[in-house]
Amino acid sequence: TAVTEGSVDFGLAGMTVTDERLESVDFSISYASGVQSIIVKDGSAIKSVDDLYAEGANYKVGVQLGTTGDSYCVDDFGADRVTQYTTGNEAVSALIGGAVDCVIIDNEPAKAFVAANEGLVILDTSYADEDYAACIAKENDALLKAINEAIYDLTEDGTIEAIIAKYIK
Repeated sequence: TAVTEGSVDFGLAGMTVTDERLESVDFSISYASGVQSIIVKDGSAIKSVDDLYAEGANYKVGVQLGTTGDSYCVDDFGADRVTQYTTGNEAVSALIGGAVDCVIIDNEPAKAFVAANEGLVILDTSYADEDYAACIAKENDALLKAINEAIYDLTEDGTIEAIIAKYIK
């Protein structure tokens, strides 16, 4: 929103490229990829992403409001099966308390939530794979070109890989 309103020149914080977002902003080349993971209680009947799609499945899914996991889940399972929480922590607390059967969230926060909460596990199958990129206001071709060149150079010399390795264990 800040990019489309012009209050910032670009956004770069795990921005996932989606068709819906491409309607209002341009995206740079991808600098990293991400995974939407599924957190369940240990021993859950949900063993893979396929279980969520199974005929007659009525599992309740917790998501963080406004994330790609949120929009994907509402599209895939319907709003009646998805509960939106302001934060990932609230969604995980709902899972622990039994209000939802699983939480779908970005893999890095998922790992932190599972490490901090005994009895939770991340399924071996991901829910969605995503590309991260910088978002730039439509028609700001000069900035888009400059960011693409910087990402390319930083990828080629190993800087991006080193940053990811340092901060995303």
